[in-house]
Amino acid sequence: MVGNLDLAALQDRPHPTVDDFLLWLTVERGRAANTLAAYRRDLARYEAHLARRSTDPMRATQSDVLAFVHVLQGEGLAASSITRTLVAVRGLHRFLVADEIRPDDPAADIEIPSVPKGLPKALTLEQVTALIDGVNGDDPVDRRDAALLETLYGTGARISEVVGLSIGDVDLHDGLVRLMGKGSKERIVPLGRMAVNALTRWFSLGGRNELAPRQWARRNDAEAVFLNQRGGRLSRQGAFGIIKDRGAAVGIRSRLSPHILRHSCATHMLDHGADIRTVQELLGHASISTTQIYTKVSAERLVQVYKSAHPRATVS
Repeated sequence: MVGNLDLAALQDRPHPTVDDFLLWLTVERGRAANTLAAYRRDLARYEAHLARRSTDPMRATQSDVLAFVHVLQGEGLAASSITRTLVAVRGLHRFLVADEIRPDDPAADIEIPSVPKGLPKALTLEQVTALIDGVNGDDPVDRRDAALLETLYGTGARISEVVGLSIGDVDLHDGLVRLMGKGSKERIVPLGRMAVNALTRWFSLGGRNELAPRQWARRNDAEAVFLNQRGGRLSRQGAFGIIKDRGAAVGIRSRLSPHILRHSCATHMLDHGADIRTVQELLGHASISTTQIYTKVSAERLVQVYKSAHPRATVS
């Protein structure tokens, strides 16, 4: 007996698979599809490591888990990547114990490397203006790209939330949009006048209808707000490419992504006096501690501006 568990009985029970754990994360925890895909990749890597050591998650020891950590570190992975992988491994082993599949947790005492909190590199207001104003054509692609940029910056939404939008999620009359965030949590956020104008042009004759196919390949595509040039729902990768290309066209050489626009939205709102709770609600952060990193960014920007602008800020 181990605690209240009969070890022999446990060994006779069917072994769960990673799929069982992922199903539990889906049903019980409401994890998003992207999170589940990352867990699946990380756990496949873990299982391959264990197989090379002639074992599996049911029989893995603390030494096996530690060896896995050393393998990840030896490959030169960033601390954030190692942390993400170990979170998946620890979650799997906690699941096995909680479900009384095995009596002990070999990963419980494994220390997860700390991840330094990097500061988001927000664009300046001038850069955002140049990026969006640079899309000044009137063809369907230009209209789409302008609406995409305005929506991302205007709402601070995640790229997965924006490409997942359906027409019924957008209320142009009241300037609101319904976003589906992490864990399928829904929130309603304002669009802003410029985003409403851009979306109105995109939905008008000569915009979205020009990219719509005669026959939709997938039923879900027919309701998509943003379409690719083949008439399907715009993907995350497609949106990344649009933003990168539009940035390069106006001379923004820094690393540019949808997430940078999200960072920029939050930082600029705080710069202009927005309450941190409001920004938290806008971004869909579960914890305000996630939002607080932007206050640090704004404070550091304030110091930089003060030092460069105030005549007595530095000693000449």
